[in-house]
This record gives sequence, C-alpha cells and structure tokens, in this order.
Amino acid sequence: MKTKLFAILFLLVSKLCIAQLSPNDKKIYLDSTWTETSQENSKYYRIVKDYYLDQKEYKVLVYYKNNQLKEESILNGKDGGSPNGEKLNYYENGNKQSVSTYVNGRPTGKSISWYENGNKREEGEYTGNYEIPGKHYRLIQYWDENNNHLIENGNGFYSCGDKASFLETGSYKDGYKDGVFEGKDFKLNAFYKEKYENGKFISGTRVFSDGTKTDYFEMEKRPFPKKGMQDFYTFIGKNFNYTNESFKNKVQGKIILNFVIDKEGQIVEPKILKGLGYGLDEEAVRVLLKYGDWIPGEQRGMKVRCSFSLPLALQAVR
Repeated sequence: MKTKLFAILFLLVSKLCIAQLSPNDKKIYLDSTWTETSQENSKYYRIVKDYYLDQKEYKVLVYYKNNQLKEESILNGKDGGSPNGEKLNYYENGNKQSVSTYVNGRPTGKSISWYENGNKREEGEYTGNYEIPGKHYRLIQYWDENNNHLIENGNGFYSCGDKASFLETGSYKDGYKDGVFEGKDFKLNAFYKEKYENGKFISGTRVFSDGTKTDYFEMEKRPFPKKGMQDFYTFIGKNFNYTNESFKNKVQGKIILNFVIDKEGQIVEPKILKGLGYGLDEEAVRVLLKYGDWIPGEQRGMKVRCSFSLPLALQAVR
C-alpha cells in the first residue's frame, strides 16, 4: 500500500514540475483560436523557455487547461516561427498523438501517429518532394480504429473517417494514392470522387445533396492578392504610420497579426496575436483592412475561408 501511494504522489509531483517557470520563461494564455487571452478565457497555455534570453531557437511547450502537455517543439522565434527538430503532440488524456521531425520548417523523414486510445494509426515518411502535390508524403502503414492493418508496406485499401465529419476510401500503391477515391463530407452533405495516378491528383467531382455538381482539377488553392504577394507587402510597408508615442519610447519588436480571407476575397476578423502597444497594434489593423481584394482560396472546387498570420517587424526610430 505504501509503495502504491508513493507512486501516485510521484506522478502528481512530476506533473506539477512540467509546468514550472524559470525567471527567463514566459507563459501565454490562448483561447480556442490560439489567440492570446486572459487566464479565465483560455483553453490552452504556452510556455516559451528562456523567452527573455537572446537565442536562435526556443523550446515551446503547449498545455491543455488541465496542465496536461499538448505539444512540444523547437521554434526559430520566441513569438512563433518555423519548427526545427522533433515535434510531439499529445491527446488531452495524456496519450501520444503524433511525432515528426522538421528541418527548416518543413516535416522531413519518418512520421508516426496514434489514436486517442493508444493504438497506432499510421506510419509514413515525408519525402521532401513538394514539386508534385501528393508526393511529399508516403504512407507506409495504416490501421483503422479497430486495429485492422489496412495499408501494409505502402499497399492496400484505405478506409478513413468518422460519421461526424467525413469518410474516404480508395487504394494505395507503393505508399501513394492510386486509382479512384470516393468520399463523403457529412458536414456539407456532399459526395466526391477523385482520380489519382501514383500519388498525383488528376481530377475530381463533388456532388451536393441538391444535385449541384462541381468539377475541379486542383485539390487546393491558397488565397492570393490579385496584384501578388509583393504588392501586398509593399502596400503594408508604405502605408504603415508610426505613432508619436512609439517614437518617444523608441519601440521596436514584432507585431503578429492573424486574419481571415473570406469566400469573397475580403480581409476579415483581424486579431493581434502579439502586440507592441503605443497605438501600433491599431495601426497594423487599420493598414491591413485598407488593402484591396484577394483571390479567395478553394478546396475541392469550392471557395473557402482561409486563415493567415502576418509578422510585422517594427523599429520606431526617426
């Protein structure tokens, strides 16, 4: 009995130690959209190790509100940035969700994921081939939620999804989609059928419950300014006005903005993920909303809302 009690106490102490802060660490509370918020309104919190030290990389830990570890990674910036090295994700019950390795912000090499009950979901590898959509990731092993081994050494019949969101079926050959894949999007009440050749997407058709039919030849299109990204960045730089307060206090640092490009190609829902104050945050939102139309993003031939993050490096010096 004493041994059992000691083990329980040890686990509790270990759990508390995970979230302890050193004087150089920073704790940030986040809501469900990963926007900085108060502790009362938070769903997660992030700890950036050695935040107040000048380093090339920072260890970042994200916790659920119940103090259970959700994510751990190494980023090249204290206020965000690209991951480098191993990245791990966990379910709220403590079970491991996924593990992968990043190099210069891109996943590279082997990747493993699990179901929430602890059963393995899939094993794959990131090939680094981003020139051909569908070839950057190779699926090697896959098990369904009942632990049936459906894809073995890259070959087999794939069935994935749930009744709440989607269901997709089709065959894999040598780790890539090959042939006809069929699926249903339960949220949109739509069916789709797509053709692949050795991982390369060829074409697709989506049919809604009312009979509306859409053919598409690209799986996904990212939103894009009508005049190009360089025009967007130039506009922000030319039209941003520093405040007198920022000059007086010689403010420098980075503002991180999050915004949405809606289905009409308009910038909506701007949020400050990291601000500098002195009126600069409000100015960042003002100049962002002043920019013109974008070409909206698409998924499976349908216009969709897409989220962006925009870092602004500022230095208020006359």
